[in-house]
Amino acid sequence: MADTTGNTAASQAGEADSRPRKSSWRYIGPGIVVAATGVGAGDLVATLIAGSNFGYTLLWAAIIGCLVKISLAEAAGRWHLSTGRTLFDGWTSLGRWTTYFFAIYVVIWGFVYGAAAMSSSALPLQALFPHVMDLEWWAIACGLVGLVFVWFNKYAVFEKVMTVLVGVMFVVTVYLAIRVTPNIPDAFAGLLPVLPDEKDSILNTLGLIGGVGGTITLAAYGYWVNAKGWTNTGWMKVMRLDNRVAYATTGIFVIAMLFVGAELLHSANVAIASGDKGLIQLSDILEDKYGAATAKFFLIGFFATSFTSLIGVWHGVSLMFADFVARYRGREELKGEEVASGERERSWPFRAYLLWLTFPPIVLLFQGQPFRLIIIYGVLGAAFLPFLAGTLIWLLNSSRTPSQWRNGPLSNAMLAIAGLLFLVLCVKQIWDQPWSEFF
Repeated sequence: MADTTGNTAASQAGEADSRPRKSSWRYIGPGIVVAATGVGAGDLVATLIAGSNFGYTLLWAAIIGCLVKISLAEAAGRWHLSTGRTLFDGWTSLGRWTTYFFAIYVVIWGFVYGAAAMSSSALPLQALFPHVMDLEWWAIACGLVGLVFVWFNKYAVFEKVMTVLVGVMFVVTVYLAIRVTPNIPDAFAGLLPVLPDEKDSILNTLGLIGGVGGTITLAAYGYWVNAKGWTNTGWMKVMRLDNRVAYATTGIFVIAMLFVGAELLHSANVAIASGDKGLIQLSDILEDKYGAATAKFFLIGFFATSFTSLIGVWHGVSLMFADFVARYRGREELKGEEVASGERERSWPFRAYLLWLTFPPIVLLFQGQPFRLIIIYGVLGAAFLPFLAGTLIWLLNSSRTPSQWRNGPLSNAMLAIAGLLFLVLCVKQIWDQPWSEFF
């Protein structure tokens, strides 16, 4: 149907109709995109290391992490649908400080993240084709492919490609979880909220809860909802089903990798490096235990995981940046219909931010990451989710939101828990930075 497959016809006849649509699996789309973008290689490594260190003990924490992200994404989507306004338009109504924060964040974060995303996508390709070219050139190739793909394709095509790549991720992670033969009784025991008997176990547990499933991509969810053609409250039930599917999918990825860590690494007392290179180590371990075919199959899934994060950010954060520029240029109100029409994807700010994500970070691929910039990047990244949770509580409990769609007790409780969780992690991240070396 024309009004469910993309933004080409989203603002045409029928879009003004806000009668509730039945929640149906055939509408699912933005949730798949946010799940694919939010779960990157770093998230898989974090879960893998949690499994290798603690076995199944923190399975409950990984599941709670998914529930927390459901509440944040649902709130962002509900704002877009209930008000007809974009999230950045809502932020602007809270004061200029939100604009300053977002402007600084999106510039520094995009510069550093661009290099990280390209490197992460390049690692499995270099492992699959070791004698073709160096890692840096693989990274540049991934960035350029992502740039060209997002530049010349609208949301409908983007969603279809993301869905295919999510299918690859799903098959690979579930296959690995079955291949390592998980201990089902131990896995069920891991659903009980027990902390590991280790130093800093509370902070490590909070880190696992907060670290899986996206940062700014949670805010981008509302923009993808609009880009799909959903711009009014008639799509609320559909959005909520879509969001639950997103984080059920995320939960499957997370649980599967925790199973692999618990069975393949924890039982054999094998440690792997943090960061994306830990997945290359896992590939070597899989090859030794199960053969080259399984290792290569895993590397294909590793690439799908990394590349979906790359093109997801290239698209979603560029939409947000285009919205930011539209407001900066004096627009009084930013409407979801403009995103649905495809106007944002054709705009020069959208394409300018695509270029920013792709070309300046190439310098970091060859020269390493500047020390002070990385500290600022870490602090801003840690601060974004408390900012998102806090502003959503503010927006969705105020007169800016129609009374029917304001937060209920459960939504407020979940967003408050999310905000406190991310605030603790933010303080820890700031505390852990080597400030004495910064000045």
